[in-house]
Amino acid sequence: MVSKKHLFLKTYLMIAVIVIVAPLGNVYLGMGMRQIGRIAIWPPAELLKAGKNILESGHIWIGISLLIIFFVAYMLVLSWADYSFVQPASSLSYGVVALLGYFLLGEQVSPLRWVGIGVICLGVFIVGRTSPQTTESS
Repeated sequence: MVSKKHLFLKTYLMIAVIVIVAPLGNVYLGMGMRQIGRIAIWPPAELLKAGKNILESGHIWIGISLLIIFFVAYMLVLSWADYSFVQPASSLSYGVVALLGYFLLGEQVSPLRWVGIGVICLGVFIVGRTSPQTTESS
């Protein structure tokens, strides 16, 4: 039998992985698509050329790899913690998205957006004060 302390540690560790790799994967996808530029869907030759560029982009492949790690971690944590805990706790990624966008992509983040992110993080703190596992496992 797995101890509750071990379960909590695993849960929080996987949520940390989720919070970091999902936004990082999306940032890499964004960086790759910025390098590729706008994609024209007509004529079809342009779409094929864009597809070739996407498949050859290192940033795109790093982003896809990070998002696969995210999905595996997400499935694992959902197997031992309640969705009503995991989803709000993983919302900390909104803050990571803003930080990565600001520092890696050079995006401007308005003060109002930072306040909104702060409200989300406060909500996550409140949810985090509850037990990750509120239902009995079968």
